[in-house]
Formats: sequence, structure tokens, C-alpha cells
Amino acid sequence: MKLFKVKTKDLLKVSDLTREEIIKIFDLAQKLKKDIKKNITHNLLEKKSLAMVFEKNSTRTRISFEVGMTQLGGHALFLKGDQIQLERGESIADTAKVMSRYVDAIMIRTYAHQKVVELANNTEIPVINGLTDSYHPCQALTDYFTIYEQERDFSKIKLAYIGDGNNIAHSLLLAGAILGAQVSIATPRKYSPDKNLVAEAKKIAIKTGAKLEVKADIKKALQKADYLYTDVWTSMGQEKESNKRKKELKDYKISEENLSFCSPNCQVMHCLPAHRGEEIEAEIIDSKRSIIFEQAENRLHVQKAIMSVLISNRS
Repeated sequence: MKLFKVKTKDLLKVSDLTREEIIKIFDLAQKLKKDIKKNITHNLLEKKSLAMVFEKNSTRTRISFEVGMTQLGGHALFLKGDQIQLERGESIADTAKVMSRYVDAIMIRTYAHQKVVELANNTEIPVINGLTDSYHPCQALTDYFTIYEQERDFSKIKLAYIGDGNNIAHSLLLAGAILGAQVSIATPRKYSPDKNLVAEAKKIAIKTGAKLEVKADIKKALQKADYLYTDVWTSMGQEKESNKRKKELKDYKISEENLSFCSPNCQVMHCLPAHRGEEIEAEIIDSKRSIIFEQAENRLHVQKAIMSVLISNRS
């Protein structure tokens, strides 16, 4: 299988990629997904190794990256943050320089986005952001790929997000801006997405025709939405704020009432893990409107495409 080139070395946030590159990644992910279900394998990363650094715990990120490398003929190393020298005083720069002599790419899941940036700046191998407090590019690309499987023209869809204006909201706005979609964020003003990020996304939207909005008014934000998305109200590192967040975000959830503001055939999305009964009603997760577990599966295929392209770029 012949792979295409992308301009970026790393994937630190969605805007590292152009619209054309994202669509090519989606098409590759779709082929890899179809082929693996037919037991057709592509050893695109044979004899390649991925270092997976986890300073934040995960289910989907670890499994999907590790299985993805295996399916592509490569190898993944699970490195817990407190088990390597990175959290014992070794600089990020030194860690990056050492790792680049052992492996072909690094995936890191951590807190501060600047740590990922510094890691990427100090190594010639690809660095993939598996999640930071600011961005979750692999998840957002997966979300839009899940929509792409049903609707190729993003200008015809409206994606509404309800809840905390967190890293997921940031990445959905950026990806939606690049792809020319209509994205609406419903969140209390106190929990709005970062203003600088919103400004960045709106600047991109001017060129692509995307329509972006952030509103506190749930009914207006969700009006005629084709997809309704949410995430947990309390992310890792915010546990002390949990009770306060539950009170202040209690109306900003996927409920039957809020779904009534959307299009009649609106489909429901969640990046998981879900706190059933909090940010989303349990019955809705398991309903016919839910494409949540399709999203979860698609992390595997989209990340296989991302890894294949970035690692082959270096070869």
C-alpha cells in the first residue's frame, strides 16, 4: 500500500494537518477498517516501535494504540510516567533525545500541553498527542471520521457539543473549522472554551466557511443539530471540583429534553468513559441514536492511519 506525505512531523493538535491531509487520513482509516474485518493485513509498520508514555491513565488510548501497532506489524511499549526517569528529574529534552535512538515514534498522554510541544521540539521522530489538558486531536479526528462514514460533505452537518468547554471541545472546534462544518458549543460561560483557542478556530473558519458558535443558551446552541456530543464534567486532575461541577453543569447534559431541540434524527456521541446518569442519560447511551461505541472502535483505525503516515514520512 502506497502512503501519502503530510507536511507536519508531529500531531500535537488538529491544526497541524490541512483539510486535504485529514480527508486522506480518513480514507486510509476507512480502508484499514474494512480490510481488517476481512482479515486482510497491511504490515505498514513492520519492525517499527512506538513508545507510549502515560502520565494520565487510559483505557481506549492504550488499547487502540497498542493493538493498532500490532495490526500494522509493529510493536508498542507501555511506559507509565512514574516508572521512567521523566518524573524523576530527567529533562524532557534528554528523554526525547534518548527515546529517538530507540523507537520510531512517541505517543504521550499527559497534563500540560507544553510538555508535548517540548518533547516534539527535541526529537526528529514523530510525536503524537494522546491527550493533554488543552487538546485531544486523535479523538476529534476519530469523531469526524465517524461522521465522515455517513456524510462526506461536512458543510451539510451541524455538530453540537454540550457540557464542559474542555480539550474535547477545543479539538472539535479546530477540526470543525478546518473541515468546514457547523459546530456549536453549549456551556455555561464559566466553563466556556479557551478564548484564544476559539479565536484561532474562527480565524480558520473564515477561510473554510465553517460556522462556529459558543453559547450558554442550550436551546439555541442545539437547534437543528445532526450530532449531539458530550464528555465528562470532571476531567482528570479536577477531582476536587467534582461536586461543584455537577451542580453548575447539571442542565448541560444529553437528556431527552435537550435532544428535543436537535434535528429529529440526531445521533449521540461521547468520547468515553461516560458517567451514566450525569452528563448523559444511561438509556440514551444504549439507544439506536447512539454511535458512541462506533466512535470507540474508530479510535483504532484512525490512529493506525495517523501512525502509518507520520512514521512512513520519516522513512
